[in-house]
Amino acid sequence: MAAEFGLAALLRRHGLRPTRQRIALANLLFQPGGRHLSAEVLHDDAKQAGIQVSQATIYNTLNQFTEAGLLREVVVDPTRAYFDTTTTPHHHYFFEDSGHLEDVPDGLIPHIPTPPAPEGCKVTQVEVVVRVRRVEER
Repeated sequence: MAAEFGLAALLRRHGLRPTRQRIALANLLFQPGGRHLSAEVLHDDAKQAGIQVSQATIYNTLNQFTEAGLLREVVVDPTRAYFDTTTTPHHHYFFEDSGHLEDVPDGLIPHIPTPPAPEGCKVTQVEVVVRVRRVEER
């Protein structure tokens, strides 16, 4: 119960109304250690937790949380996006064979200067997604 009050306050601080569904989904999202998950995985987690919520509500909530700065969207290809509960700048490994996403440990990717944005634009974020595939043992 105390966690729900903390989540409600977190949502309010980010300009979101703490509805029952938002609090329930935030409880699934914001677990110790951080998470990288797709909308489909969150929907499955919600069903397993007995939370009745539509896929549309999942997408809407993830997008609202992202716009509010509670999540970071990581797009690995045009058809697949993950939502990361760690919003500070960092990079990712994307395992192509399993679809798993995980953080690259700090310091492994050297800092490179940010290129200037095209005219009329601004750079909002720089991130590196390192695509990897398991090597078959021979």
